[in-house]
Amino acid sequence: MFKVNFIKPLGDRKGFTLVELLIVVTIIMLLVGLVGQNVFKRLGKGKQGAAKAQVEIFGAGLDDFRMDMDRYPTTQEGLEALITNPSSEKWDGPYLKKQVIPKDPWGRPYVYQSPGTHGEYDLYSYGRDGSVGGDNEDKDIISWQ
Repeated sequence: MFKVNFIKPLGDRKGFTLVELLIVVTIIMLLVGLVGQNVFKRLGKGKQGAAKAQVEIFGAGLDDFRMDMDRYPTTQEGLEALITNPSSEKWDGPYLKKQVIPKDPWGRPYVYQSPGTHGEYDLYSYGRDGSVGGDNEDKDIISWQ
């Protein structure tokens, strides 16, 4: 009987052909292109969510400060008053778990003003673009909404 063997046994193969490598590289590039877009979209949303959560945590600390001191920290005292006594006997802090005021997810300090224009205090981050306003990832994260 005549036997035709188109596929070599694994022991006889010495490597991949150029065509096989090109196919694998093409598939990987397509996957990176499709998955990469979704990952970067979610990364931006994640930073927005982290900034919102941090503003909420600061808000809780500011409210605790007010309960003890009968006022919010002044603009000059800033958020540092939540972790460092601004020389008052009423202060019963620190009001945050961490002993450092973190920067926003884009590496800039949060903006704190008291009295604020939207309430007793205004606390916000300018978002990814670092300027007032913006949409999507550039949208400002604010405490008064």
